[in-house]
Amino acid sequence: MSKFSKKNYSLVVSAAVAASTLIAGAANAQASKDSEVVRSVGADTLVEQVQLRPSAVAQNVTSVSQLSDVRPTDWAFTALQSLVERYGCIAGFPDRTFRGKQATSRYEFAAGLNACLDKINEIISAGLADKVSKQDLATLQKLQEEFAAELATLRGRVDALDAKTAKLEAQQFSTTTKLRGEAIFGLVGGSDGVTTATNPSSTNVVFNYRARLNFDTSFTGKDLLRTRLQASNTGSFNNLAASNSTRLSYDGVSAANTNVFELNRLFYRFPVGDNITAYIAPIGAPEDVISPLNPLESDSQGTISRFGRFNPLIRIASSGGASGLAVAGLNFKFSDKVSLEVAYSASNAAAATGQGGVTGGDTKIAAQFVFKPADVLTLGVGYANAYTVGNSLGSGLNVDSIGASAADAAGISGIRSNTVVGSLIWDITKKFTFNTWGAWTFADTTGATTASTTFTSWMAALSGKDLFTEGDLAAVMFGQPLFRSSVGGVATGSTDTPYHLEALYRFRVSKNISITPGVYFVFNQNSANANGTATVGVIRTTFSF
Repeated sequence: MSKFSKKNYSLVVSAAVAASTLIAGAANAQASKDSEVVRSVGADTLVEQVQLRPSAVAQNVTSVSQLSDVRPTDWAFTALQSLVERYGCIAGFPDRTFRGKQATSRYEFAAGLNACLDKINEIISAGLADKVSKQDLATLQKLQEEFAAELATLRGRVDALDAKTAKLEAQQFSTTTKLRGEAIFGLVGGSDGVTTATNPSSTNVVFNYRARLNFDTSFTGKDLLRTRLQASNTGSFNNLAASNSTRLSYDGVSAANTNVFELNRLFYRFPVGDNITAYIAPIGAPEDVISPLNPLESDSQGTISRFGRFNPLIRIASSGGASGLAVAGLNFKFSDKVSLEVAYSASNAAAATGQGGVTGGDTKIAAQFVFKPADVLTLGVGYANAYTVGNSLGSGLNVDSIGASAADAAGISGIRSNTVVGSLIWDITKKFTFNTWGAWTFADTTGATTASTTFTSWMAALSGKDLFTEGDLAAVMFGQPLFRSSVGGVATGSTDTPYHLEALYRFRVSKNISITPGVYFVFNQNSANANGTATVGVIRTTFSF
């Protein structure tokens, strides 16, 4: 090997990134002449007409058997085996495939070749030159000469990339944290068609916003620590008939916190073993653990109404007060088709009465079994047991009080409720999806006043994506907000059944901007036809970065 100086080795190495990136694209016996590589003599030589394609995220392999799409019958199997076992300079795509029939360019081959030569340089520098055969070195030298121009270009690109990487590392915010942001601008107009002494104005037009900054941190690559800052001036759009039934999907700021950045979410999600994910949050939300099972649940890209986002399993006992909810949960993934989600939530704020905290205020334990019998079908069955302080379920949905008179309500210290929900998502085609849910809540008072009520609620929706352009979404939904269907004790029933009808169309202006015009109608809002039919029109513009 005396005729191969260290300089030769170094030059040879520069030609071969082909094997580490060699790794990710492979031999194609029928590739075009422009991408064809000279076949070396002998099946056990370093390169045997192997075409290589670099991978953005290559996965190193120690045995050719780790490449799921490489078979012993493949014509280049022996060459690949040699590269892996003798030089360790082969990698696969993230899914452990080699994709050997994928065509490659000369630059891609040169990149892989350079990586393989780097490996050989390491072997020689370690004093193990006898591990590299003269035949392999001769082959590499020929390849280096053949791809000299491409290698020179690649070296220039690598040097420039190294310089940019060093600059980014020096100036980056964090090695473990990514900043993700979102801003919503909403132009909203509403009317209920009825003017009364308590509701002198039947129309309302507002221009509002909500801005969020998510700091997502991962320490292991599988966990997530999220810290969210939020500012908004979007209060509850419920002043048409003093009813929660007309609220927006992205509302929820108190008057005291308008236009003030506050800590809106703080949670840590991490794996426990292979099939369990844990979630703990001093400031969290049930939907972080309990899947909404609603393809339209996004408040910035999906539904424009609060009712259209989540079913009562998630909504009940979710207000949390000024300090939000403390939430803990587990997700048990039994298989790709079956999982169980369990969550416990409690209001953080301690009220003047001493209620609040992990056990003294609004509390809820919820569980949902999710089953996917087919790729196009997802089913969910959920149950929640909750306690809410005062005469309310704490859902922010239509009428959620027990319904007693003012005098009787004064004797209600809280409500204990049991909620059962069934959900379904059916992907009819690649473009169209149907989803629905139905909920029953059985509620009883605590305190001096005895009363009981059964609430029902349901929704059905049809949505279509990418109908005209990529990224657009059309949807129509119809449902019944919370309704007191039966009563006991001193409770009173709802006068009229409320209904909700909504339609929207989201179109993507660019990768980071979308506009969603939509309208929804609430019939018999506040469960009383005297309140008229509310009409709410929304133009929501969402900026994400």
